[in-house]
Amino acid sequence: MGKIFIGIDLGSTTVKAIALNGKVTASAIKPTGANPRKTGEAVLEQVIAKSGGDIQKIVATGYGRVSFSADEVVSEITAHAKGGYSLFPGARTIIDIGGQDSKITRINEKGKVLDFAMNDKCAAGTGRFIENTARALEVSLEEFSRKSLESKTIVKVNSMCTVFAESEVISLLAQGASLEDVSAGVHDSVARRIKAMVERVGVERDVVFTGGTAKSAAMRKALEDSLGIRLMVPEEPQIIGALGAAIIAKEGL
Repeated sequence: MGKIFIGIDLGSTTVKAIALNGKVTASAIKPTGANPRKTGEAVLEQVIAKSGGDIQKIVATGYGRVSFSADEVVSEITAHAKGGYSLFPGARTIIDIGGQDSKITRINEKGKVLDFAMNDKCAAGTGRFIENTARALEVSLEEFSRKSLESKTIVKVNSMCTVFAESEVISLLAQGASLEDVSAGVHDSVARRIKAMVERVGVERDVVFTGGTAKSAAMRKALEDSLGIRLMVPEEPQIIGALGAAIIAKEGL
């Protein structure tokens, strides 16, 4: 298999790893659980076993990167910029909605970071907000997303705090709002927060949507409607940070 370079993204929800030798030779995803470092070691072992070859360098990213033993660590901003740009060379803006935080990154024609914005510590602008709300309403995340796409009228969810927002959506249902419209309102609420972040750094096309939340068709639609632009979504948006880290390892940056 030759020389192998590994990128590992230790996120708050999942740990992702990729092995690269010019192309992706192996990948793995595992729920983070209570111990990111232990999960990271298990995912790394899995990827190494799949890829074979001679491991040259391991680069870690994600919120758990500081506790992980790697040759180098890089920020999620840098990793997602590198990964998104590698798949979409025309990319100039990266929207990354993760489980714990969301980030907007503007890059130049060479994929270098020009500016970025992150949400505050509140979960209301993240994937976790959507997951928690679905759980509070006792529906699966998949059903919650599907219901949103069936909405006829978006119900506004105004609470800025995720705890109060959950109470608000339960109250809206009790008042007669449909699950479809409430779900659309939740996705719209996240999209509005992302839009405010995008406006801080300025949006330039092409815009790439990464992170696990990008797998949601409902979130993609809500963002496209809010921003008024078409988003480019990788085939597997959840592993873009790991891909970027692996590319950085290979380039020796």
